[in-house]
Formats: sequence, C-alpha cells, structure tokens
Amino acid sequence: MYVVENILFCFSASELRGLKTRLRAGGEFHGFYKYIKLIAYLHRVMTIAVRKTEKMKAKESHENKKAKCPNCGSSRFSRDGAQGELYCRECGIIVEEDSIDFSSENRTFDQQDREKKERSGGSLTYTRADRGMGTKMGSYGEMQNVSGKKRGKYYRMKKWDQRTSDSKQRGLNETLSLLQRLISDLNLPESVFEESARLAEKAVEEDVIKGRRKEAVIGALAFLVARKQEVPRTLDEIADAASVDEKQLGKTYRYVMKELDMEVPPPKPENFLPRFATELNLSGENTSKARNLIEEAREKGILAGRGPKGIVASTIYIVSLIDGEGLNQREIANTVGVTEVTIRKNYRNIAEELGMEDEIEEARK
Repeated sequence: MYVVENILFCFSASELRGLKTRLRAGGEFHGFYKYIKLIAYLHRVMTIAVRKTEKMKAKESHENKKAKCPNCGSSRFSRDGAQGELYCRECGIIVEEDSIDFSSENRTFDQQDREKKERSGGSLTYTRADRGMGTKMGSYGEMQNVSGKKRGKYYRMKKWDQRTSDSKQRGLNETLSLLQRLISDLNLPESVFEESARLAEKAVEEDVIKGRRKEAVIGALAFLVARKQEVPRTLDEIADAASVDEKQLGKTYRYVMKELDMEVPPPKPENFLPRFATELNLSGENTSKARNLIEEAREKGILAGRGPKGIVASTIYIVSLIDGEGLNQREIANTVGVTEVTIRKNYRNIAEELGMEDEIEEARK
C-alpha cells in the first residue's frame, strides 16, 4: 500500500484523470482502480484533518501568547461565573469583568428587527403566577386615559378576574410577591429569582408550604438556589431579610430540600472570599493568596466539617498576618460574622497542616 500511495502522489492532476480513464476502460484493472480511488479519498480526508488541527494549534498558541496578566505576567487565570470576572491566580488582579452575554435578546430597534422577532406575547417566566400568559387589565396610570364609563367596566373585569382565580393561584401570587421582595433586598441575580420561582410553584402544587410560614419557605428556597448557583449568601443574612428566626429557617430549608428532593452541594469558602475581602479592604494579591490557601487546605482534607465563613476568616487572617496588613481577629470576626475563637481554632489547624507555623511566628515578631 505504501508503494502504491507514493506512486499515486507522483502524478499531477491531469495525469491522474488520464490514468482514471484508462483504468475504467480496462476491466481487469477495475479492482486496482477502486484501491487507488480509496487511497486518494483517505489522503484528502487526512489533509483536511491535518489542516484543521494546525489551525486550532495556531489559534491556541496565539491565545496563550495573548493571555498574560498585565500586572505580573502570569498565564494562570480563573473565571468566576457568578460575578462575570476573570482574575489572575497569582496576584489576584481582575483581568476581565462584566462578561458580555452574546446570546440573542428580545429588544428591537427598528421595524425590520421587530418583524424578525415578532411573537404572540412575552417569553414564559416562572416569576409570574400565570407564567406571563395572562392578560393584564391595566394599571392605575393607564386607566386615567380612558373615559369614566370604560374605566368602571375595566375595574369590574379586573375584580372578577381576581375572584375567579382559585386559592392556589392566589397563594402563588402572594408567594411570588414575597419572593421578589426578598430577592431585591438580597441583591440576588435574575437566575436565582427564576429558579426560586419555579420551585415555589412546585412547592405550592405539592402543598409543601401548607402549615408553614411563607416567609420561611421562600427564604429556604432562595438560600438553596443561591447555594446551588454559587452565589454567596449566608443563612443569617437571608433570615434577616425574610424576617424569620435563623433556627426556624434552618429547619425549613432542610424540610423543603427533603420534600422537593433537591441535591444541593455544600457551600464553597472561595465563593464568600471576594465579598469579605472587599469589605476588609484586602489587597488583590492577598485575596489570591487566601484563595490558594483554601485550595491547599481542601487537598489536605482540612475543610471537612468546617463552616465556610470560618475558613474564609482564618485564611484572611493568615495572609494579613504574614504580609502585615494589620487586620486583627476582632475586625475580621465582626465583618465575616464568626467568633474570634473560631478564627483562632481554624487558623492554627490550617497553619499546622500546611506547615506555616514558622512563617507565622516570624511574622509575629
């Protein structure tokens, strides 16, 4: 095969066409012609594959050359999908922020776009009880532009529309209203609101809310979805925003998770790190060092059974102590929301397991 393939590649295009015609004319060479045709086809496929591979390698090489940290020159980056940021893992500087969503949108700017994206109504959403398919009778401001006779007619239609809805529909309306207020107070993204609303509808249909405070249930849903989407919010924050007791909220979220058959991963300390580091005015370089400490502690198995806020507070204290940023345990504890005892206990364990005791002792002098 190697000999025939080399012979075939020695012919020019016109010579190959002539050879093809002569071989077709001779029946005894029919099998040989098929063999040469197969070799030519394989050669064409391999050529295309090699060219694509070379282009991909050239593109990756170009991107690797471009992807350098402007501060330290490192090429190690990590992306925070929840915040839409790309940061350097060495110095902690944010290289890219407010990542653009390149997916299509529903906004139109001229008649041509309007015709292309024309639809029978708005997109379906779980944030409304009717999923956006219902008819809105009109707001108070809109009613002022019609005559008094028509206004009374619209008000009667609106009243009867509300009366004809069943108890579950009214309950869902109230639940979504409370959920919207909670999401706004906690400054959570729209994706958390959408998923929480979907679970709230499921909870109403399966009577999970029945017999329990709605504020506790929607707080539990927001907490579970925020944790699942890696948006850092603590249980006490949601309890304060929902005006419920933290202990009651903890019981409710475990009950809701069981009833709705949800699998929620444990919270990651690094998701809380950027927020508390910003509140404590920790430098980007030390924030990156604290994140690396958390990753090393996870590899050693130190994080098992420990709260994420305690780990974050301890790593911040270690890096601030070593680099002399002057953050004391009380200041960190008040900001993060843990006790000073928790910080001391966790940072000693981390320092012992990672072999940083001598470095910390030297920094104390």
